[in-house]
Amino acid sequence: MKIVVVDDDRLVCQSLKTIIEAEDQIEVVGLGHNGEEAIALYRQLKPDVLLMDIRMDVMTGLEAAGTILDGDKEAKILFLTTFLDDEYIIKALKLGAKGYIIKQNFESIVPSLRAVQTGQSVFGQDIVTKIPGLLNSGEQNGQNRFNLSDKEREIIDLVAQGLSNREMANSLYLSEGTVRNRISVILEKLALRDRTQLAIFFYKNLI
Repeated sequence: MKIVVVDDDRLVCQSLKTIIEAEDQIEVVGLGHNGEEAIALYRQLKPDVLLMDIRMDVMTGLEAAGTILDGDKEAKILFLTTFLDDEYIIKALKLGAKGYIIKQNFESIVPSLRAVQTGQSVFGQDIVTKIPGLLNSGEQNGQNRFNLSDKEREIIDLVAQGLSNREMANSLYLSEGTVRNRISVILEKLALRDRTQLAIFFYKNLI
């Protein structure tokens, strides 16, 4: 797996390279320090995943991601940042980034890169806990726009909160099998693959 790392802190870049390359079959093929360099490195090296900071001089990571994804919808961009600002999270998701994780969680970096490479979307627990409130702000509009029933909306809210099928069944007074089936129906209706995509879909479309 080929990775490009972009961060305006050169020491952080080198540290990330060391952490990533300690794993088998992962190579950091390029290091950059601002959004313009991220664009150039992505176009030149075509990495499997671009691991990028958000706040950088010259051009931000969000601006660079927008340019890269305009040219390549399949680009896999994982944001690594110290900032939990709702505005940044919303923009990252709307752009089509594959993930948003916090720098302090170094142990999650390599697993997140591997997950993004396989097409999964990855968001750190700090990000996931923000999703329910952001989802709820556009809840009624989402029901009308996507033809969701009240019960489906309730199930989606519980999924976004991270409840298991058993916990959801207890909360809704349904069997686990019924909950599982209803989630499958919702995913099919919205053409989504899994629970994470379900939360992200609403987050991207309703905020």
